Amino acid sequence: MANRLAQTTSPYLLQHADNPVDWWPWSPEAFEEARRRDVPVLLSVGYASCHWCHVMAHESFEDAETAAYLNAHFVPVKVDREERPDVDAVYMEAVQAATGQGGWPMTVFLTADGEPFYFGTYFPPEPRHGMPSFRQVLEGVRAAWSDRREEVAEVAGRIVADLAGRSLAHGGDGVPGEAELAQSLLRLTRDYDEKHGGFGGAPKFPPSMTIEFLLRHHARTGSEGALEMAADTCAAMAGGGIYDQLGGGFARYSVDREWVVPHFEKMLYDNALLCRVYTHLWRATGSDLARRVALETADFMVRELRTAEGGFASALDADSEDAQGRHVEGAYYVWTPAQLREALGEEDAEFAAGYFGVTEEGTFEEGSSVLRLAAAGPDEDPARVADVRARLLAARERRVRPERDDKIVAAWNGLAVAALAETGACFGRPDLVERATEAADLLVRLHMGDTARLCRTSKDGRAGDNAGVLEDYGDVAEGFLALASVTGEGAWLEFAGFMLDIVLERFTGEGGQLYDTADDAERLIRRPQDPTDNATPAGWTAAAGALLSYAAHTGSEAHRAAAEGALGVVKALGPKAPRFIGWGLAVAEALVDGPREVAVAGPAGGELHRTALLGRAPGAVVAVGEGAEGAAEFPLLVDRPLVGGAPTAYVCRHFVCDAPTTDAAELARKLGG
Repeated sequence: MANRLAQTTSPYLLQHADNPVDWWPWSPEAFEEARRRDVPVLLSVGYASCHWCHVMAHESFEDAETAAYLNAHFVPVKVDREERPDVDAVYMEAVQAATGQGGWPMTVFLTADGEPFYFGTYFPPEPRHGMPSFRQVLEGVRAAWSDRREEVAEVAGRIVADLAGRSLAHGGDGVPGEAELAQSLLRLTRDYDEKHGGFGGAPKFPPSMTIEFLLRHHARTGSEGALEMAADTCAAMAGGGIYDQLGGGFARYSVDREWVVPHFEKMLYDNALLCRVYTHLWRATGSDLARRVALETADFMVRELRTAEGGFASALDADSEDAQGRHVEGAYYVWTPAQLREALGEEDAEFAAGYFGVTEEGTFEEGSSVLRLAAAGPDEDPARVADVRARLLAARERRVRPERDDKIVAAWNGLAVAALAETGACFGRPDLVERATEAADLLVRLHMGDTARLCRTSKDGRAGDNAGVLEDYGDVAEGFLALASVTGEGAWLEFAGFMLDIVLERFTGEGGQLYDTADDAERLIRRPQDPTDNATPAGWTAAAGALLSYAAHTGSEAHRAAAEGALGVVKALGPKAPRFIGWGLAVAEALVDGPREVAVAGPAGGELHRTALLGRAPGAVVAVGEGAEGAAEFPLLVDRPLVGGAPTAYVCRHFVCDAPTTDAAELARKLGG
């Protein structure tokens, strides 16, 4: 019999709809039920493509005996962290404060007032590796609740008070300047892995936002070290197992520091951010590798993640069915020498094994290997490589595909819109710009509603119930602004303005600090607020970047002041922890550079417009249009006539304008960085 989760739109919650556990979705009614029965709430948080979430579900939540005990003594509440990042954030902060670590599945026991008192992540069905079994945990919590209630209340009160005391100062006075950006670069240089690229040790995550900072810093200062770290990291990732050598697109992270074995789930946000990074690397260097990876990643997103409504699904699962019918991680992607021989024949299999690093011992599990460019060099035969790749891809298509998490997350679709618009514009691929426009249309039509208040998710054309958080407003505005620059359609600038006005009204606190939830959002035990990047830009810095670009487009002092207020935190954190505020540093580079305002009086898609989009100046904004119609859509085009009847570009920054030019080469020089 299905439980209450059967009525939800979240693919993760729907995965648990047939559990014998009597799950509730996060709701006031669940907490009222806990109060009525005088039992604790078990909060379980995960997401659809999380491997260990699946494992714990199979071991414990599908077990009738465990479920019966859970139902008798707790009110079980299941949350999809991708639908409710606010709920996830406040309890993850508590888990990390109490245990020193966090992760998913997250398991938290709460009072009926939502106050946490006992924490963990994955619990096994039997005690192992020093961990108690899930059943032991349940019995221990039940005993404490029955026999030591005062102690439970005291612990819960102390944790909530501790969290409340963590309110964030906005990071000191003033905005980050050249000194802080130089210090941040120096700190990154110390953390850089010179041998394998990237930063720190294993597990290694693709540092897309940090690379954006490095590329912008190089464009502004000419720093060769910054460009080298960015280019070498991109080359290492593109040649590693973290990149899908057959179908394009990136996995979530590498379990080793050499980028060989990935955690196989593929997330929309990683691929959107990395698609944009490789496009910008190509813009800076002309690298063929960067061009290939940017386009393959864009094509992967469109082919594998695009939904019938025109948006982009959240993720592909790490696990799928292998040839023996077992549900295992990476089954869709890995190869043994025998599988190569079956797909390619003896001679080509030997070539492919050498080229892609497939060995008898294997680099993964049970003698299988993750494909990577083990022997790729300029001497390889490109035609043979292309033929082998196409045949292996065709053979892989016959395998059981990983499941797809079909929900549309507003923020991540905003990132995809920005990436596809810019990639399409840079490489002359109007189809990618069209896909970006269709996703943006869906966000306006389905997610924005009549009041311009975003909902966080939708699925199958149905809007979800959860309110958008700061990252949704910041990233959607970022996508709309990129689309405005690429298409010359001023409506996207206007829609970005709607988003950012709500940021100013609903998400901004004293002295420039920002909150992750609106001032009229559901009250949790604390109002979440985090300026540091995780897998995506922090809502705080995403909003700062969009506010800065919008101010450059419109001359709005309020938006500029809000961006500068928000960037105070980058001044404080950048020099100390640059890897965790990379997007904030990238926005700070734009601030220091101007950002430059480029007005192209002339046709969208013309030579001057394309030259403007290829400019490397950090965070430069581009307006394009003709005559009175263009000026009505883009404030930057007001009083910007053609010179001698020819398309003309105007470049301004810091309230100073260069002489207009009709010459594309001259414009390129002005925007070189």
